[in-house]
Formats: sequence, structure tokens, C-alpha cells
Amino acid sequence: MRLRQPTDFLVLEALHSYGRNVAPNVAEITGKSRKNVNNRLPVLDDYGLVRKIGPADRSGLYEITERGRVTLQLRDQYDAADDFDALVDRRADSQSASAATAEAAVRGGDGDEATDED
Repeated sequence: MRLRQPTDFLVLEALHSYGRNVAPNVAEITGKSRKNVNNRLPVLDDYGLVRKIGPADRSGLYEITERGRVTLQLRDQYDAADDFDALVDRRADSQSASAATAEAAVRGGDGDEATDED
């Protein structure tokens, strides 16, 4: 993944802080041009950092993904990491595993119980 700094991180921060939004609003929040934001959102979507949502295919409404949140958490390591993409994947996988374990604990088991079938 090749991110443009600071633009891509500003877009991710805007979606993280303000929630799902459209390019003109993200441009206003970030201080970047609408054209720049319109160009970067599909790239960030391809990287799995944001996703296009909404009732219509052409709505232009985006939200940050869990992978995008992890990318923000690791922002300071972007330039230093040999493989930032792999670093993000490892952290995202680790957080997903932790969340699954916590969810299983809330349900009172480890999620591996056998089910009885009649």
C-alpha cells in the first residue's frame, strides 16, 4: 500500500472522528481539495481502509474500516516499516482474534462447543 502523506491519513482521521461522510465534507474537514479527496477515496477503498456505503451505488458515502483504524494506530511507523501493509495485517488479525475471544467469553464459552442436533 502506498499512502500519500499527509492527505490519506487526514482522510482516515476525518472518517474516524466524524463518521461516515461524503467527499465534499471530508475535503472541508481536511482542508484538502475536493478533487484530491475524490481521487484518494477510491484508492483507500482498494486498500481496504475505507468502504463505499449507502443506499445507492453512486452515493459517494464512505466509512472507515477496521483496517483503516489500524492504519491510523500505526501511522508513526509508516516510513520506518519495511512492509507497512504486512504490519497492518498482523495488527488487524491480532485485534480480530482478541475481539473474538472477548465475545466468546461474554457468551460464556470459547465458541467451540458442539451443538446437539436431533
